[in-house]
Amino acid sequence: MAMAGISANRLELLQIADAVAREKTIDKKIVIEAMEDAIQKAAKSRYGAENDIRCEIDPKTGEAKLTRVLAVVDEVENDATQITVEDAKKRNPDAKAGDMIAETLPPLEFGRVAAQNAKQVIVQKVREAERDRQFSEYKDRSGDVINGTVKRVEYGNVIVDLGRAEGIIRRDEMIPRENVRLGDRIRAYIYEVRREQRGPQIFLTRARPEFMSMLFRAEVPEIYDGVVEIKSVARDPGSRAKIAVISKDSSIDPVGACVGMRGARVQAVVNELQGEKVDIIQWNPDAASFIVNALAPAEVTKVVLDEDSNRIEVVVPEAQLSLAIGRRGQNVRLASQLTGWDIDILTEQEESERRQKEFAERTQLLMDSLDVDEVIAQLLVTEGFATIEEVAYVDIAEIAHIEGFDENTAEQIQSRAREYLEQQEADRDAKRRELGVADELAEIPGITTAMMVALGENGIKTVEDFADCATDELIGWTERKKDKDKEKDKDGDARHAGFLDGFELSRTDVENMIMAARVHAGWIKAEDLEKPASDETEAAGTGSVGAEG
Repeated sequence: MAMAGISANRLELLQIADAVAREKTIDKKIVIEAMEDAIQKAAKSRYGAENDIRCEIDPKTGEAKLTRVLAVVDEVENDATQITVEDAKKRNPDAKAGDMIAETLPPLEFGRVAAQNAKQVIVQKVREAERDRQFSEYKDRSGDVINGTVKRVEYGNVIVDLGRAEGIIRRDEMIPRENVRLGDRIRAYIYEVRREQRGPQIFLTRARPEFMSMLFRAEVPEIYDGVVEIKSVARDPGSRAKIAVISKDSSIDPVGACVGMRGARVQAVVNELQGEKVDIIQWNPDAASFIVNALAPAEVTKVVLDEDSNRIEVVVPEAQLSLAIGRRGQNVRLASQLTGWDIDILTEQEESERRQKEFAERTQLLMDSLDVDEVIAQLLVTEGFATIEEVAYVDIAEIAHIEGFDENTAEQIQSRAREYLEQQEADRDAKRRELGVADELAEIPGITTAMMVALGENGIKTVEDFADCATDELIGWTERKKDKDKEKDKDGDARHAGFLDGFELSRTDVENMIMAARVHAGWIKAEDLEKPASDETEAAGTGSVGAEG
């Protein structure tokens, strides 16, 4: 009878291990290991924690073997884990120092406390194994769209049951004004899987552009096959979106493929995104054409690109202005995100007035600087001469060929321009000396006399002073602010001027100048600059400061 009881217990042990492994979808071996640990712990509390007790459960019979392991040594320091060679030889004649001897312990009868402790150990181990399984299953799934069921909603965050794991859609990753209820089926995009103290966290989103890309990929076979490529996506979640597509096969219209027969394909995406309107735009390698397309449905009459600062001016008819800007600037903002260009929108009248003003300002500048009459200055401006430097250093034939000019007039104009610039340089040099700016600052590549005056006015007078500057101090920075509706509020942006504002320097130019000053001052060696970006570059400034207002 007793034997039958033991067999039943052994069998029960294996059945429990099997059931737990199946329920938690983990390996049965892990559950058996957890049980071994639990029995081991109970045995240690029974026989004393100082003993080295091992437990082995036979995966076929379910029999639990308890053994105490002793190390064979010449001199015993701890009799709970060590045994002398003489005593060991009584048990095993071949025993020698350095061997391990195992002695079998009688089966353990679990008391209530021991059973409770064992249960806790098993639960803990199984939970850890389950977390590891979840993490390994989802860690490579970032970038996938997944279906789940809404399990609960906590403070606007939606907890989604994914079957064998839980995901979370934070409030700001949901589509605004979207109502979800317990038990709803929901689709979302996995953007991050993180291992955390409380288990793996699977972060989902419905608001990011990548989710829309994946929805189009699922609806449009041409995108899935790679014939049509999504170049960029810009979204105002729940309201409006723009998606730029290009076809690798000239016989396939990328926009038509995404729209589908009677708009079926795009409608499927719109329905999933709670009625978010989608503009599908043909991508174009030519920036001007692409930006004109991106501003659809507004019509554009003219564009002026400034490639250095990645800005573009777009001129539209008066009647099209509100359409181009969109409600609360939505259309132009999405077009800007889609293309990566800053877009300024002007009406034809504004542009005409501005051009006239620029023309008058440039004419006046040339009249004052070159001491010429208005007609000559206007002719020069009409030919595209905007600055004194252009007049001074251009090939003389370019001035001479202007109608009504000859070579003698051209030489005279160019000579006056050069004299003016020399005088200007001399005045700046005198001002720089008066401010106490050191001569050696001019040795830093890229620093001009005009810059030295600006630096001196801001207390930067030596190479060391300049080397100690941060990039933002020199070129300024913009503090971005957002209004309560989380839409960029351009008027609320705070622009902080830098010491070298107005010199058209890029961030890279300024960083290189600061590094050159640090080398000149002996703070760093020139060879250090060839190594990957270090803390030095970080100290030089890290870009715009984003502050949510």
